[in-house]
Amino acid sequence: MNPIYDFKGQVALVTGAAKGMGLATARMFAESGASVVLADLDGDLAAKEAERIVRDGGTAIGLACDVADEAQVAAMVDRAVAEYGRLDMAFNNAGIQVPPSDAAEEPIEHFERVTAVNQRGVWACMKHQLRVMRDQGSGAIVNCSSLGGLVGLPQRAAYHGTKHAVLGMTKSAGVEYAPRGIRINAVCPGTIDTPMVADMLKGQADAMAEIMKQQSIGRLGRAEEVAAAVLWLCSPAASFVIGVALPVDGGFTAH
Repeated sequence: MNPIYDFKGQVALVTGAAKGMGLATARMFAESGASVVLADLDGDLAAKEAERIVRDGGTAIGLACDVADEAQVAAMVDRAVAEYGRLDMAFNNAGIQVPPSDAAEEPIEHFERVTAVNQRGVWACMKHQLRVMRDQGSGAIVNCSSLGGLVGLPQRAAYHGTKHAVLGMTKSAGVEYAPRGIRINAVCPGTIDTPMVADMLKGQADAMAEIMKQQSIGRLGRAEEVAAAVLWLCSPAASFVIGVALPVDGGFTAH
């Protein structure tokens, strides 16, 4: 059973919110009383999921945002504030994978795209969220890194580079903004049962077997398990937690 949080009167923004970990987190925020902005590259799907939250008794809107475009990120944050008047919590979850590649053969296009979304996207989201939270003097941001932000694995140099970068930004901004009443942390999910992971592992039975060997709990994670960690980091229960990289990985990084 997950703890029950009371986020009534608060506003949460989630990127990559149309499916997977982002959607699970948006739903959990709404169930805890927050007004939620679901942002996703697929704005139509984000809007449909927001409508479903509203039908279930929550408060939510969905909108399109490509986090690789800073102007769209700024507009997303402005829309959240225009709609609900403030911004209390953010889960910067939007991210992509690129195909595994020998480090000597990785195409520059893959490097540039994964960096634009996973690194620059988190940077832009934090930047514009902090402008709002700085004026409020309060807020909590959780950035989505990965077990790939804590370890290295073969053929993942570009992707893991972006996820290490997320942790560097989280720690630096975390210590900068803690004195201003804003807490910034990161989650590092292991292999979670999401559409992106399913696509990544399609046709890679050997890779899945290897992951299961190292994921001590012996199963894939659930999106709701990551969402529960995000809500805790945003809650008063984590009031003394600043700049952490919290593994939610079934024991992978404990090896």
